[in-house]
Amino acid sequence: MSDPTLKFITCPSRATQNAHRMAYWQWGDANAAHTVVCVHGLTRQGRDFDVLAQALVDRAPGPIRVICPDVAGRGGSDWLADPQSYAIPHYVGDMLALLTELKPQTLDWVGTSMGGLIGIAVSVHAQAVGASVRRLVLNDVGPVLEWESLLRIGNYLGKDMHFDSLQQAADALSIIASSFGPHTPEQWMELTRHMVKPDPAGGVVLHYDPAIALPFKEITQELALQGEAAIWGLYDAITAQTLLVRGADSDLLSRETASLMTQRGPKARLVEFAGVGHAPTFVAKDQVDVVASFLLD
Repeated sequence: MSDPTLKFITCPSRATQNAHRMAYWQWGDANAAHTVVCVHGLTRQGRDFDVLAQALVDRAPGPIRVICPDVAGRGGSDWLADPQSYAIPHYVGDMLALLTELKPQTLDWVGTSMGGLIGIAVSVHAQAVGASVRRLVLNDVGPVLEWESLLRIGNYLGKDMHFDSLQQAADALSIIASSFGPHTPEQWMELTRHMVKPDPAGGVVLHYDPAIALPFKEITQELALQGEAAIWGLYDAITAQTLLVRGADSDLLSRETASLMTQRGPKARLVEFAGVGHAPTFVAKDQVDVVASFLLD
């Protein structure tokens, strides 16, 4: 597997936030007309998509560029001074700034969980920066997020986790993220390698700003319900061809919500993967094949 190129973009300042740098990983041909943007989940980072990005580059019939950002507060991106900025509207603004920089002629979007919510909004607002999402992959996410799953995520989000070694981190994350489904020890190691950074005191710690947990923990069931209505409104406005991927055992995206997403808005095509919860990692060949076929056909 080849290595991607690490690049940065300065995202403009907003009312409560200074300008900040967002890191992104670039695969393939930097001048390609076809761009695929892959955006990770809440606690993850852009290198989650290594296997999928390499597959897209290898299988594309022509030049292709795959862009995998580290959302603000994660990976190589700056941490934000105002923790309340760790929210979807801010991330959407950063992604629109990225699209302004990239100027894609043909744009596809792959979004896992939080990255999918960002993608729903970007699909509707991309025209503001002269872009248009052609095909959209939503990975185990939709307008309705199950409350019990949000509580589960909140239980570990933002906790100070120190590990004596990368192997200890991989062993721990394989338990915390067991809903990802079956992976070999080697695959867990690759999914962990970019999730940690050296601790000056020795060992390693998680890569992300613990403050991303603050606005998340302020979500109430009432606020979640209000958010559902807004996201349905955006989803119904999507014109991109849409593929909805779901872990058959997902506790975040219910089968009922997934079914409804096939009936309204872009009428997504639904593919489920047995033995997987929240969320498919696009490491297994069958998962990669489904996404690559959808984007490259």
